[in-house]
Amino acid sequence: MKRLSIAAMILVAGCTGQQQPVTTTIPRPAPDEAAPTGIAYLCDGRKEVTVVYARNRASVTQGDKTWRLEYQATGQGFRYADSTYEWSGRDDTAVLKPIAGAPVAFNCRPTRRTT
Repeated sequence: MKRLSIAAMILVAGCTGQQQPVTTTIPRPAPDEAAPTGIAYLCDGRKEVTVVYARNRASVTQGDKTWRLEYQATGQGFRYADSTYEWSGRDDTAVLKPIAGAPVAFNCRPTRRTT
């Protein structure tokens, strides 16, 4: 009887393993999309960056600063920039950084739509 109880506990324990979290992909709109699309990103250091994409532009906000950046064609990934800052990345990871300098926010991943 004792062996049966132990075997039953092992069997039940094997069935209650942790489930993998469900992840959803939040795609960026095409650069020339006319309708504004807002996406919130969570970056390393728990920094949040919100971006509204529309008509080859991105309005990027981090903290109390907002940059209005223009789409720049790239071979891979995406890039929005002005003369001082850029918002760029590939797949579902992005970085906000000055043209010359260390990133303000990096390893940014989309978490939710804002519009």
